[in-house]
Amino acid sequence: MTIATALTKKLKIEHPVLLAPMAGVAGGALAAAVSNAGGLGIVGGGYGERDSLERELIAAGNTPIGVGFITWSLRKNPDLLNVALGHAPKVMFLSFGELGDFAPKIKKAGIPLIAQVQTLAQARDAVGEGADIIVAQGAEAGGHGSTRSTLPFVPAVVDAVGDIPVVAAGGIADGRGLAAALTLGASGVLCGTAFFASRESLAHPNLKRGAIEGEGDKTQRSSVIDVARGIPWPSQWTIRTLKNAFTDRWGNDIDGLKRNVAEERSRYLAARDAGDTAVSAVIVGEAVDLVRTDEAAADIVARIVSQAEARLRSAQDLLT
Repeated sequence: MTIATALTKKLKIEHPVLLAPMAGVAGGALAAAVSNAGGLGIVGGGYGERDSLERELIAAGNTPIGVGFITWSLRKNPDLLNVALGHAPKVMFLSFGELGDFAPKIKKAGIPLIAQVQTLAQARDAVGEGADIIVAQGAEAGGHGSTRSTLPFVPAVVDAVGDIPVVAAGGIADGRGLAAALTLGASGVLCGTAFFASRESLAHPNLKRGAIEGEGDKTQRSSVIDVARGIPWPSQWTIRTLKNAFTDRWGNDIDGLKRNVAEERSRYLAARDAGDTAVSAVIVGEAVDLVRTDEAAADIVARIVSQAEARLRSAQDLLT
């Protein structure tokens, strides 16, 4: 059985599974591994670090991969788009901000544009700005996101954007999630948490272990980590991470964190480099309960697809 969708046909990939472009996690090796397994890997463009972006694009070798950017951050260093386009990516992925003048340049280069959205208004706007594929991201996702839940949001976006392929994101880390997304009308899934602890992930080994031992009940959305890191995220998007001693201390006292930010930022950044999970964030979503081993990315893709195929066959057997 092959799961062929509008997404697989449009991108000419075998499986409807995309790697989320997680900053500091989705590097060239991980993106290449997902693409080589039949999905599509997308390198995370991060927060404007040109050297690291070029290093990870080179690390992907000749494997077709995509590149993803945080749109509001890209506006501060727009030349990074030229860096990415210079590597002839299979797709460009933009999220968290209007596509604006980036879309025409991407379209002129003949590269499909994926836009991740968190509201119906954003979905309609992205289609109007030239997006070829829409990722409907639910609040269950790890990392930054908004408030809509995946289950009702995905079909609403499918209905809103017509023939544009929709990819479901948020709370999807195995084949049951892929099968569910397809029945909602999506053409595939975008997975981040599923690959966070993979062998090819750039995450610190301690953070990977934190994810493997983590629970969805112990995740939360807040702005604590962004304040600590000194990253000026717009207020409509918060970051989902595992709770830890640092978020417990400052989660209800953002003003206090801001008053002590010089000291706390230094402490946070040192903990991040050391992989100290009592302070440094493990940036995963509610589906972290489904991550229990440090598998190779290829095995994760194969498992997601085989599980989805089995679920879809079982659903078919229910029809009489």
